[in-house]
Amino acid sequence: MTASPLSQRTHYRWFTPITTRWMDNDVYGHANNVNYYSWFDTTANRYLIEACGLDIHRGEQIGYIVHSECFYTSAVAFPDELEGALCVNKLGNSSVEYGVAIFRRGETTAAAHGRFTHVFVNRQSERPMPMAPALRQGLEKIQREAEPS
Repeated sequence: MTASPLSQRTHYRWFTPITTRWMDNDVYGHANNVNYYSWFDTTANRYLIEACGLDIHRGEQIGYIVHSECFYTSAVAFPDELEGALCVNKLGNSSVEYGVAIFRRGETTAAAHGRFTHVFVNRQSERPMPMAPALRQGLEKIQREAEPS
């Protein structure tokens, strides 16, 4: 069986270390599926804070997740050393769809991969608003080229 291109390290543009914890393991001896969504969120938000200047505590703009999905290809468990991977699949006016994946450190095929969509909203009104210029510029740096139709 051929691995999906979305599960390959070469698909992604940015990586960050993820630390597993003993409590991540469930009764079956591997990381519970809920952890993958947490790692996806951590990966994207670390990028938004570090590379895009998103002020999660006081900024006018915040991101809400409106869609997410995950495909699992192999189990991970504590004490595996992981890497979160990120790219931008689609960039809109107030929304972004990320490609996200979790790799064991140094491996070329993801243990899990997926996507999720952030809509950026005004913190007070919770209504969508155009992305701030620094946010858009940071996301453009990890945007994938459009796939041929």
